[in-house]
Amino acid sequence: MIELIKIDENSRIPKYQQIIDSIIHNISNGVLKIDQKIPSINRFSEEFYISRDTVEKAYSILKDRKIITSIRGKGYYISRTQLISKVNILFLVNKLSSYKLRTYNCFINAIGANSHTDLHIYHCDESLFLNLLDKNKSAYDYYVIMPHFKTDNLTHISFTDNVIKAIKKIPKEKLVILDNTNSNLQLDCTEIFQDFENDIYDALKKGISKIKKYKKIMLIYPDKSVYPYPRRILHGFRKFCVEQNLDFEILNEIYDDMILKKGDLFITIEEADLVNLVKQIREDEYKLGSDIGIISYNDTDLKELLGITVMSTDFKIMGETAAKIILDKTHGRIKVPFNFIDRESL
Repeated sequence: MIELIKIDENSRIPKYQQIIDSIIHNISNGVLKIDQKIPSINRFSEEFYISRDTVEKAYSILKDRKIITSIRGKGYYISRTQLISKVNILFLVNKLSSYKLRTYNCFINAIGANSHTDLHIYHCDESLFLNLLDKNKSAYDYYVIMPHFKTDNLTHISFTDNVIKAIKKIPKEKLVILDNTNSNLQLDCTEIFQDFENDIYDALKKGISKIKKYKKIMLIYPDKSVYPYPRRILHGFRKFCVEQNLDFEILNEIYDDMILKKGDLFITIEEADLVNLVKQIREDEYKLGSDIGIISYNDTDLKELLGITVMSTDFKIMGETAAKIILDKTHGRIKVPFNFIDRESL
């Protein structure tokens, strides 16, 4: 085992990292097998004239990654031979919607086979998020986090004080904040984000020529949701309507037996509201895109098939950009394109 470890005295790579890389390399090549014993910290230190603290740090990181395990009184053993890779990534998502899944899948496709990504869903719950982060601290090379949380009364909050403290413990070069941002935090890490307020405002301005043919515009914003939406969406919508002198209303949901009138334009966020609205438009024999208009928030293949006009972040670019940042070992603050796609429903 000692002969397999390569320590280069002239390398600028820290010795603890060289130990980690050597063990992972030998596991990847099939030289080290599961349950195989590796040298003790003391023996390793003596053989390579390396401080005990250096070896202990390497072993501690390998234990965090569940690559090795220790048995009291017996020593250290290889505990994991599958999915060992050069880059290990923790991907934390607030919910597994079709949009988040598209971002994740595009990230996985772009990051390539020379990495392993663990996906965890924390359901906008602060406690679950903090537990996941604490459980996996120091275990990954990168942490990709979509920060969306809910308060006790089911309103959206981007970050809580406890979340900020936990995130700031992650080295900035290992942290990628995805989808949501708060520039006031000055995290100084990579951010690939939507600008919820200005995105909806700018998108609606692109469709103004068709929007103005409607008499009233309604935003269906779920005020109390298990997975709440940023209130910046509301701010951008209100700003647009006031500037354009439009009659508007904000509703919590599409109610059964909704009062529909010719000249209404609806902006829906949740899929259930879109489905309910289209059903009622058909039942009342209104013509979609003429009598009543619909704009949906976030695009899907089904919306494209049905001809639903959308305004949407490019979730594909979001995932691919995060992967490129990690592969290229670069940093930055990148706003993801937000598109207005005009179809038959407007």
